[in-house]
Amino acid sequence: MNDIPVIGLIVQFIGFLIDQLPQISNAAVAVSIPIALAGLGGVISERSGVVNIGLEGIMLTAAFVAWVTGVVAVAILGPGEPTAIFGITLPLLLAVGAAVLSGMIMAGLHAWLSISVRADQIISGVIINIAAFGMTGYLNTIISTQSPLGAGGFRDLNVPESFAEIPVFGWLINAIFDQGPIAISAIILIVLCQILLFRTRWGLRTRAVGEHPRAAETVGIDVIKLRYRNVIFSGAIAALGGAYLSIELTSSFQAGMTAGRGFIGLAAMIVGRWTPLGAFGAALLFASSTAIGRAITFAAPANDLGRFLESIPPQVYDALPYLVTVVILAGVIGRSVPPAADGQPYTRESAA
Repeated sequence: MNDIPVIGLIVQFIGFLIDQLPQISNAAVAVSIPIALAGLGGVISERSGVVNIGLEGIMLTAAFVAWVTGVVAVAILGPGEPTAIFGITLPLLLAVGAAVLSGMIMAGLHAWLSISVRADQIISGVIINIAAFGMTGYLNTIISTQSPLGAGGFRDLNVPESFAEIPVFGWLINAIFDQGPIAISAIILIVLCQILLFRTRWGLRTRAVGEHPRAAETVGIDVIKLRYRNVIFSGAIAALGGAYLSIELTSSFQAGMTAGRGFIGLAAMIVGRWTPLGAFGAALLFASSTAIGRAITFAAPANDLGRFLESIPPQVYDALPYLVTVVILAGVIGRSVPPAADGQPYTRESAA
C-alpha cells in the first residue's frame, strides 16, 4: 500500500502521528491552555449577556504585568528558594496575583462601559485591545533596554515514568499532568466551571441573565450586579492565561506575545457552543495543529513523507492554527447559537 503515492503518504503520516502521540499531546495541552482560558472567560461573560472581545488585550496586559511584577519582586525580595514541586517562589506568586488583579481591573472597565454606560460592547473591547498593545509594547521597549532580571518561571510537574508507561492511558496522563501549576489549575477550573454553570444556582442565574434578563429581574435576580461579577471574573480567568504565557510557558515577555490567542479563544468558545468543556475541546483541536507542526519541524521521519513535509515552507506550519480556526469556525457558523441576550445592553424598567 505504501507503493501507492498518495495513499502511501497518508498511511505514513498516520504512523508518524501515532509514533509522536506522546510528544504531540503534551505540546497540544501546553499550547491550548491560554486559548482555553480565553475561551472560558468568553463563556462566562457571554453567558451573562456581555460580549468581551477585549480578552486578547487583557491577556497581553496580564502577561506584561506578571513579568514586570516578577522583575520588581526579585529586585526587592531576591529570587527566593524554589519549592521542590513546580519551582514556586514568592516573586512568582506575586506575579500571578498582580496579573489576575490587572485582568480584573481591565474587565471592570469593560463592564462599566458595556453595562452602566451601555456603550457598544465591540467598540469597548477593541479599545481595550488597542490600548493594551500600545502600552505594553511601549513599556516593554523601555524596560527591556535595562536588561532586568526576571522571576523565572514555574516548572512542570514531571509525571513519574511508571504512570507515563501505563498502556493506552499513559500518554493522556502524561499530557494532562506533565504541566506547570497554572496549566493544571486551568484544567481543574474548566471542569469546575462546567459543573457550576449547569449544576448550581449561580449557573442557572447566569444562563437566565444571558437568555432573558427581563424575566430574570422579575424573579429577583440583580441582572446588573451579576453581569458585573461575571465580566470581572472572566477578566481574571483570561489574565491567568496571560500569566501562563510569560511565567510558565516562557520566562519572558515579548511585545504582542499573545499572537491572537484571545481571538482564537473566542472562536473556541463558539465552536464549543458556549460551554467550558466544549471551549477546551476546541482549544485542544486548534492547538493540535501547532503541536503537529512542531513535531514535523523537529522530528520529521526519514522517508518519503519526511522529505515531502520538509519541502513545505515553515510559514505554512506557523499559519496552520489560524487556518484551522477559520475553516472550523466557518463550518459551525449558523449552527452554534449564542445566548439570546448576548451583546444587548440591559435597562431596568424603573430607570427607563
